[in-house]
Order: sequence, then C-alpha cells, then structure tokens
Amino acid sequence: MIYPKEYLNSVKDINIDFLNKHNIKGLILDVDNTLISLNRKMPEGVSSWAKEMKNNGIKICILSNSNKMNKVGAVAKIIEVPYIFFGKKPLKSGFLRAKEILKLNNENIAVVGDQIFTDVIGANRCNMFSILVKPIEEKDYLITKIKRPLEKFIIKKYEKNKIKKELK
Repeated sequence: MIYPKEYLNSVKDINIDFLNKHNIKGLILDVDNTLISLNRKMPEGVSSWAKEMKNNGIKICILSNSNKMNKVGAVAKIIEVPYIFFGKKPLKSGFLRAKEILKLNNENIAVVGDQIFTDVIGANRCNMFSILVKPIEEKDYLITKIKRPLEKFIIKKYEKNKIKKELK
C-alpha cells in the first residue's frame, strides 16, 4: 500500500514505451513539487513532455490537494489539461473524479506525484499504477516537511526490496 509501482527522478522520465509496457493510457498528475516548484516555476521541458504525451494519445488530468484554484488552473492551462483542485488525496473521491474525466479503467491509469502519503497511497487504494517522483526542490510546505523523513525511510526500504527482486 505504501510502496509505489515505480520511482523516478521526474515526470520527464516517463516515456511512451514505459506507459505502453504497463498498458497505461492516462495520467493523473500532482502539481506542487511534481509539475512546479513551490515558487510556481515549471522546470524546463515539462510542458513539451506533456504535449508529447498527449500527441501519443495519453490522456492527462491534474489532481492537486491545493485549495488555490488559480494556481492549479494556471498549471493546467499551460499544459492544456483538465484539473481538479482540493482533491483531498489520499481519499478516493478525487482519484475517481479524475478517472471520470479521463474515461479510462483504473488499471489503465498511472498517478504521478512526489508524496507517498497522498499520491502513492491514494493511487494504490484505487488500484491505479503509482509513480513516485523526486520532489522538484527540497523546499516544502510545513506538513509535507514533517512527513519527508518517514517517506525517505520508506523509499530506502522500497529500493532495497527492488534490488533484491532484480537479483532473483
């Protein structure tokens, strides 16, 4: 429940071959520290990555816990996708709303975010493919900062287990 299906450096590490291999046809994306930094800067290449995904038939929807509609809407406008703000992750309701927007089955959706306790657990609870990415920057909101040490511990265990599986 707490381990992601995949752990990557950035959303830009997700490519069409990877998505096809896992039968993923849609992405639910987090915003803060996944698509933009906390000072609202989108890293170079994220917008073109989203465009490439869409050009290859991948549906995208933003699901953010932020209650700042203007911020989430601005990111969605840049990458030209629908969005849900104040998503209440890891509760299932936001994920299910995003699923309705994407019009896909759970097993064909990957959820991408930088937090285990919101993005990964929510995705796993909904039987969606969970992809944890490293935060864009170290700076975090206070509540997230409190959770990061536990997340780092979980990630270390995840990586050890992954290495063990690969050696078998």
